Amino acid sequence: MKKSCVLFDLDGTLTDSQEGIMNSIEYMLAYYGISVENRSRLRPWLGPPLKDSLMKYYGFDEKKALEGVEIYREYFDRQGIFENRVYPGVPWMLECLKGRGYFLALATSKPETAAKRVLEHFHLVRYFDFVGGATLDDRRVNKADVIRYVLQACNVIEPEKAIMVGDREHDVYGARKNGLETIGVLYGYGSNEELERAGAEYIAEKAEDIVKFL
Repeated sequence: MKKSCVLFDLDGTLTDSQEGIMNSIEYMLAYYGISVENRSRLRPWLGPPLKDSLMKYYGFDEKKALEGVEIYREYFDRQGIFENRVYPGVPWMLECLKGRGYFLALATSKPETAAKRVLEHFHLVRYFDFVGGATLDDRRVNKADVIRYVLQACNVIEPEKAIMVGDREHDVYGARKNGLETIGVLYGYGSNEELERAGAEYIAEKAEDIVKFL
């Protein structure tokens, strides 16, 4: 069935926010006396909710992990949010889809307030009909929950008419739980192996390929 609604992840899909996120994570870990000798070890943290990564990789309990998220935001909200860049071809891709009548929505595990700041900073917000993200109180942070929220807010009652675009397995799993197909992008933080294993229906090597698939 022809798609009419396209949901986009943000980090690793529209913008390369790796530097700002890693700097923010290092700032937060330093608060707990943890040093990161090899920044490449932080790449798996790009995409999933930070609370989950703290619990998974450092054994934080939920209360301490939520505290860590607040410390992370001290740096990120001040400067990390703008240590970022738009991936090549993304503005052209969004312009094409918008011109062809697609309804475009953002569905990110980044806090919704921060996501809007990023889109406004890079002049991308004008392409989006709806911007959805996580809540600051941790009520909505899982990708499946964010996607469900976006679909409901946009009154998408036929999930087969919508598709998710993202770079990590969490995007694929979250989309599948909501009945959506997925376009996985290889220019972000995930790998071809990860996206195929998760079950992405399509793989895009560059942003322009998204237009071709749709």
